[in-house]
Amino acid sequence: MASQQHHDEDTMPEQTQGYKLSQPKQSIAEYQQMDSNDESLQRYKESLGLTGGNDLSDPSDPRVCIIHSLTMDSPGRPPVTIDLGAPGSEHTLKDKPFKIKEGAKFTMSATFKVQHEILSGLHYVQIVKRKGIKVSKDSEMIGSYAPNTDKQPLYTKKFNEEEAPSGMLARGHYNAISSFVDDDRKEHLKFEWSFDIAKDWE
Repeated sequence: MASQQHHDEDTMPEQTQGYKLSQPKQSIAEYQQMDSNDESLQRYKESLGLTGGNDLSDPSDPRVCIIHSLTMDSPGRPPVTIDLGAPGSEHTLKDKPFKIKEGAKFTMSATFKVQHEILSGLHYVQIVKRKGIKVSKDSEMIGSYAPNTDKQPLYTKKFNEEEAPSGMLARGHYNAISSFVDDDRKEHLKFEWSFDIAKDWE
């Protein structure tokens, strides 16, 4: 889904008091032309992925950030992947809940592509509701990235480990709203999905 002008403030990352959301944008060419003798600047450019290679940006696709998938890894279990690559795939996720064993530890990771310009300060924001009542809101900083090249056609970011709630009262059906938002509060993707906390995986 393309970015929206009107969005739910609840799906925005929390702002740190006194923190300026974004610096003046510089083009990729301007970054490339910065002083190559400055070692710290070279490290910064490398951290953004400005290390050469052929740009993979698709001129027919105006999106700056394209989320390909979200994957949940839990020890001893095969990974569960939410495929977001196909157009419109995000609209059917909430009707296909997956099970998580109560108390299980798991790690989410996102795979995505950046194109056209440097993506600054991408966040993943997740709101979980049960029976219409919000039970949690989490925000994870993903970072800043240059457009992908043939040297690195996709980025993957692993999030912090989480633990599913446990106990009889925790079991049941949950709905989640996830969004990917940058420093300029531009929403690159927002989608709904669902999961069930169960006594066991099956």
